[in-house]
Amino acid sequence: MANDGPVEHGFPHLETVRSAVTAVYRRLSYDTVRSFSTSVAPVDVAFGDLDDLHLGAQRVARELVRHYRLPDARLIVGFREMRHAANVELAAGPEYFVELNDRFRTHRRDIGAALAHEVMHVYLHRLGLSFPGTRDNEILTDTAATYLGAGWLLLDAFREDGVSSQKLGYLTPEEFGYVLAKRSLVFGEDPSVWFTSAQAYAAYVRGMELARRDGQQPPLTAAGWVGRRRYARDRQQALAAVPSVPGGVPYSFTSGGDGEGALRVSFPCPTCHQRIRVAVRGRVRVRCGLCRTVLECDT
Repeated sequence: MANDGPVEHGFPHLETVRSAVTAVYRRLSYDTVRSFSTSVAPVDVAFGDLDDLHLGAQRVARELVRHYRLPDARLIVGFREMRHAANVELAAGPEYFVELNDRFRTHRRDIGAALAHEVMHVYLHRLGLSFPGTRDNEILTDTAATYLGAGWLLLDAFREDGVSSQKLGYLTPEEFGYVLAKRSLVFGEDPSVWFTSAQAYAAYVRGMELARRDGQQPPLTAAGWVGRRRYARDRQQALAAVPSVPGGVPYSFTSGGDGEGALRVSFPCPTCHQRIRVAVRGRVRVRCGLCRTVLECDT
């Protein structure tokens, strides 16, 4: 996570941010994203000056692991002098080592923001979701953390006055506000009541203005006749391919058309809601790649 140089404003990474939101929906599925309807609560990541530094950091890390539904992930948090704000070692797990900049020893209120970004790195690593290039991949991480309910901490860490400034993450404050606004419009959640930074609130307002303008644009305006026809066909097929089993658990079948074994069934993990895809071949034993829950089912 970066935290250096003057604060950039505006929407210079907007296309990458939009691509990141699309990638999150494609990889997680609509149902999984909807399961993150509640953001991390301020009280759960609060860090007082009298709290023990290491015990408090571990407590906040555990809360973010719980929020992202990574039950077997264990984060070991340390502090050292470094150029960046934070860093995580992405190994096979289940233990992950996170290093925070020494300045967080005295700026404890922002430890939750730094960990929200680093734990999202672990989440995306387990999903196998990434963008090529460090810059775009960090934008994906910021966007995913924000859209899935923890990134309001990153925006609230933004503070700026006439003589100093602070910002965590790779998105601009307005881009963080834009992603938060997109989330707010989908889930009906107002994160502005949690901001302790007046500059963060102003950035959120600017982001909401752009997000509302997005909703006023007619869909597929640049797609042409062929693109609109393809969208209508794909939408009809998608709706027809998602029946409901007793209990309301959605599943769907897909076929690659490559002969035997091509038919696959997709269903959500009962623990973390990540969609699991397995070949239709009778009784199978499968492990969720995200939360590691082991399932046995008849396909």
